[in-house]
Amino acid sequence: MDAYTRHAVVTTPLGDVTLVASGAALTGVYFPKHWTKPDARTFGVRVEASSDSLLAEAERQLDAYLQGERTVFDLPTQTRGDAFQEQIWSLIREIPYGETATYGELAEKYGDRSMARDVGKAVGSNPLAVIVPCHRVVGKDGKLVGYAGGLERKQALLDLEGADDRRDDPKQLTLGGIPALAGRR
Repeated sequence: MDAYTRHAVVTTPLGDVTLVASGAALTGVYFPKHWTKPDARTFGVRVEASSDSLLAEAERQLDAYLQGERTVFDLPTQTRGDAFQEQIWSLIREIPYGETATYGELAEKYGDRSMARDVGKAVGSNPLAVIVPCHRVVGKDGKLVGYAGGLERKQALLDLEGADDRRDDPKQLTLGGIPALAGRR
């Protein structure tokens, strides 16, 4: 399969999301103003998601997840991080739906609890937001910290999943004037 790179922008309850694919794999899921979003010139040609079987399937699965109808993704993905990032992203994939882990816990699972800040940087560099569920990584004592797509989106995703160890009040959050996804399960 060739490495034809293309992208589509799809509308979701969390706002527009850019889906990037290279060849037969999804390589990026980005929100507007995403902290670690690569230069858009690397996204290839813009296409309609419906015209590309992989991007259409990614949109369908993302929509089903956001509607509370799906808890896991079944998409071919590819990430291009360094060895440390790839290990951390692998650990993130192991966090079950509806549960959270702290940066310190991931660092400990990696083998060195003192590396929590390095883990945080790797989590923040995750190119597959939602698909590799970095929103499930929280700060010490369940505190909501850091999310490349914004804390409101992180809160909404955790609320959707029913994760219960956060300190923030989901009833107070909206996304662009739209109530957070709480209660859509």
